Amino acid sequence: MACCLSLLQGCGNAPRSPAPTAMPNTCAPVVPCVLSANRPARNEDLNAAVDRVEADWAICAAQVDAVIACEARERNAQSH
Repeated sequence: MACCLSLLQGCGNAPRSPAPTAMPNTCAPVVPCVLSANRPARNEDLNAAVDRVEADWAICAAQVDAVIACEARERNAQSH
């Protein structure tokens, strides 16, 4: 029993752990836009090709807008 008690002498109040640090929110990285490959063979194919390219550009614009909005929110949060 005395042996066990002598081992407990090393136990004491440990210093408190530091408070967790807040990780800053980061915006999604900017990625290159990707346009679909097109090989229109006929005039009718041109309309479909234009539709695909416009859709690709719309996706790209939405990604850029999302990054811009995120960065604006971060700047706004840092200023307050």
